[in-house]
Amino acid sequence: MQNLKYKRVLLKLSGEALAGEAKHGIDAETIGKICDKVKELVQLGAQVSIVVGGGNFWRGKYGHQMERTTSDYMGMLATCINGLALQDALEARGIHTRLQTAIEMREIAEPFIKRKAAKHLEKGRVVIFSCGTGNPYFTTDTAAALRAVEMDAEVILVGKTIDGVYSDDPKTNPNAVKYDKISYLDILNKDLKVMDSTATSLCRDNHIPLIVFGIDKPENMVDAILGKNVGTIIE
Repeated sequence: MQNLKYKRVLLKLSGEALAGEAKHGIDAETIGKICDKVKELVQLGAQVSIVVGGGNFWRGKYGHQMERTTSDYMGMLATCINGLALQDALEARGIHTRLQTAIEMREIAEPFIKRKAAKHLEKGRVVIFSCGTGNPYFTTDTAAALRAVEMDAEVILVGKTIDGVYSDDPKTNPNAVKYDKISYLDILNKDLKVMDSTATSLCRDNHIPLIVFGIDKPENMVDAILGKNVGTIIE
């Protein structure tokens, strides 16, 4: 077992990260590559939990003509679909997992119970948290920060479609500058769209660093827990 800089980690994945080039739905090859590296994290001795979004199926902006809470609950169900897909791919690779949901659906997942989740991590199981916080008006970013605090995670690994934090959107602004390191306060003051302000503030208040990296290279998450320079660190 190698010396890990971070042993208990929470991986935040956007729903889009599971869709691959299609940008919608689930791409088996993309999930497979991500889960191969999650397996490697476990084999290195890390305790891994995952919070996944649902934007590859549903986003709040799609429901602009419906009542907000209804749209948000639809998004929560989308995260559960992604959670099941991750669970299936991990278990196909011999990794024991538990899917926990913030909204009770006992036939397919455990309800979220903090102590139970912590015990699963101690036993080497990957715990996937879905349905966000279970409350409308809160994003899966906030859910990731909340679960990281509850699980005493040492770091949140944020897998994005870009390879770090930039001064502007590098897809539209070729002059955008990439940061190797930035503070929570600068993220908030500059209104950089890494995580929402509630999630960023929660991480700042509880001293949980975030490492933002490009999920198109899943090996970045392995390098991150080994202490190598990857993407952008927020602390």
